[in-house]
Amino acid sequence: MGGIISAINSAAFQFAGSVSGTALTYLMQKLAESFLIVIPVIAIYLYLKKDKNAFSFVVSAAVLAVAAEIVKDIVMEPRPCTTMSFPWANVACESGFAFPSNHATTLTGLLFFIKGYRYLKWAYLIWLALVLFGRVYLGQHYFTDVVAGIIFSAIMAYALYRLRHRINALLGRIAHMIVPQLFGAEWAK
Repeated sequence: MGGIISAINSAAFQFAGSVSGTALTYLMQKLAESFLIVIPVIAIYLYLKKDKNAFSFVVSAAVLAVAAEIVKDIVMEPRPCTTMSFPWANVACESGFAFPSNHATTLTGLLFFIKGYRYLKWAYLIWLALVLFGRVYLGQHYFTDVVAGIIFSAIMAYALYRLRHRINALLGRIAHMIVPQLFGAEWAK
């Protein structure tokens, strides 16, 4: 099994090297950081649409990020950039561990909460695919780290999605009590 996984990861890095370029490296670096803008923008969009999933979206992002970090600290797999060279990437190796990819774990499951928005869902999916490709391209993760993050995220996010009505109701009431100007009575129901 280890030979197959190693071959898959090696093939992914070979592909990344074959499509590499300065512009692509720059784009992948910027996309890796873009979640700091994309996730809050989507949360605001959901709020403006008066979609109570804004609450469960944000809670799920936080829970998934923390869960990924806990698994990373248990598994303690070094990042590929600590043991291999990626001359096309020319970026600093991030600190922390590799397995599972936090980007994959945190971002994949959030699709559950925006699935009712056709254009947003497709734009998010394209953005997500580029971000996850970038994690391998930049040598920060093995391909299998990303796949594991996707699977882990889908399982956890599905459970969180099933609890969304409770999360939304509780946080809606709290938000209405704290900031009724921003969260009217419809959020408290």
